[in-house]
Amino acid sequence: MSVSRRSKDRTLLVGADIGGTKTAILITEGDGRVIGHHLAPTAVGAPDRAADSIAALVRTALADAGASTSDVAALGVGVPGRVDRERGHVTLAVNLDWDDLPLGPRLEARLGIPTYLENDVRAAALGLHKRGVFGDSGSLAFLAIGTGISAGVVLNGTLHRGAAGLAGEIGHVVIDRDGPRCTCGMTGCFEAIAAGPAIVARAIDGWAASDDFPERGNLRPIGADAVFAAASVGDPVANEVIADAGRAVAWGVHLLALAYNVEHLVIGGGVLHAGEPFIAPIRQELDRYRASSQLAEEVLGPDLVQFLPPGADAGAWGALTIAREALTASRDAPRREVGHA
Repeated sequence: MSVSRRSKDRTLLVGADIGGTKTAILITEGDGRVIGHHLAPTAVGAPDRAADSIAALVRTALADAGASTSDVAALGVGVPGRVDRERGHVTLAVNLDWDDLPLGPRLEARLGIPTYLENDVRAAALGLHKRGVFGDSGSLAFLAIGTGISAGVVLNGTLHRGAAGLAGEIGHVVIDRDGPRCTCGMTGCFEAIAAGPAIVARAIDGWAASDDFPERGNLRPIGADAVFAAASVGDPVANEVIADAGRAVAWGVHLLALAYNVEHLVIGGGVLHAGEPFIAPIRQELDRYRASSQLAEEVLGPDLVQFLPPGADAGAWGALTIAREALTASRDAPRREVGHA
């Protein structure tokens, strides 16, 4: 839609979801109608260029939608790691190699748009809750499995961030002391077993050690989709790796359910693009929990776990929700804590 066809008094909202491998930009009118969407690789490992790269993507997405930065009321950004919402700084984004990055102020300086930051998975959880994607409820947990693993939790309608802003970093809980080394420095973390890169690394290691696949090392680099494709034709190494990952995800679901006892527990993230080959081991392990324990049967109710369909754009919608919530709060009470960079 061109600017000339859109009323000038209507303001736009932009949400940017910065993932481990991809960045998604979503643009809506004030009434929530989508007018633009853009997807591009994330500037991984380049903190000095991150703001420039993201700003360029925002401008491109706006131009494709027939708009410009002067049409935007607020920009919401969901980013991995710990977010200081008042300063707009990002720390401990281990999968992006970003630490103490003043991303909010840099984006605001480059774009001239009020910019609000939040952890990407927590933003996605709030977006799912506010939009009522899974019905009207007071509590929801979102477990995201992609390049990394993290969870966002909404309790009594409020996003739970934790005392140090690290609530939900379940991906770095150790579940196998003898497991693979994680990017956080620990060994055997949940993320090092069930995240996309971990699935790939473990499959390649298994293939390299197998006499049946002496040339498998030539497949580097591959993605998790290749592992799922191998499993679909009966590859024993791929099937074992995926089953291990599924059991780990079920463990994470059980842990979140016991810790927070939420009404809805949603699983999403890039790895779910694999569909049933990844989902089936999760369901099987959860069924085993229910059959083994009355407590597990109670806390893992039949309607608790939902799988987010591919293309749901929970991260981008979550970032946009952060922008909308912060903009509303700043208009209603300018000094209220809203996370304005």
